[in-house]
Amino acid sequence: MDANSGLLKMKKFAADAATVFNRAVQFTEEKLGSAEKTELDAHFENLLQRADKTKIWTEKMLKQTEGLLQPNPNIRMEEYFYDKLEKKKRDRNNNHEALGNEMIDAGNDYGPGTSFGNALVKCGQTQLQIGNAEREFVMSAANNFLQPLKNFLDGDMKTIQKEKKILETKRLDLDACKNRLRKAKTTTSQQQAEADLRVAQAEFDRQAEITKLLLEGISSTHAHHLRCLNDFIEAQMTYYSQCQQYMADLQRQLGR
Repeated sequence: MDANSGLLKMKKFAADAATVFNRAVQFTEEKLGSAEKTELDAHFENLLQRADKTKIWTEKMLKQTEGLLQPNPNIRMEEYFYDKLEKKKRDRNNNHEALGNEMIDAGNDYGPGTSFGNALVKCGQTQLQIGNAEREFVMSAANNFLQPLKNFLDGDMKTIQKEKKILETKRLDLDACKNRLRKAKTTTSQQQAEADLRVAQAEFDRQAEITKLLLEGISSTHAHHLRCLNDFIEAQMTYYSQCQQYMADLQRQLGR
């Protein structure tokens, strides 16, 4: 039993090594222009290009929005996808909250009964309101916009990339079989090459269908990301509206 098992493993290893070698030869000959290459249809190529564009632009939007929500790169990844998304309470104040606390402390030290001290306290309280609004905006944007983008890149897009690589190996296997059939000299070698070609063609067709279905799912991804974008804009609009209202209230208080 052990000897048979060892023999089977050796045969499998030899077969795998031969397959890898054939792929390498086929790839090299294609680059040199001495071997034909199976081309995908135009629709399939368009799907591939759209998936590549989606990956590139999603990565760029993710990076730039992260910078918008947390300009400091040193603490961005420390807390961004963890503290904010898991809704953990953070001890670190944002810039508005830090400024607000300093203004309130200064105003109380000067004396809230003085004009300057009273103004500082009011300004500090408004800065705290703005800081809280910013925190809510960041939380909403992270949960409803960035996290779906990140989930897509870490999930569906990685699967697409993986299946594309498998499709390329199946395509190399298919073209290597076609090449061997063209070079076959004897009836026996032709029959074997034809049998190998049928298997390779079936595996390539199956993998192409799997990859195509995944690529067509990008349409649903775009629709989902559009809804996420609307959520992001709504959160941004709410944030700016709150800030404008807080500052208008402060201006009226200071005017009095």
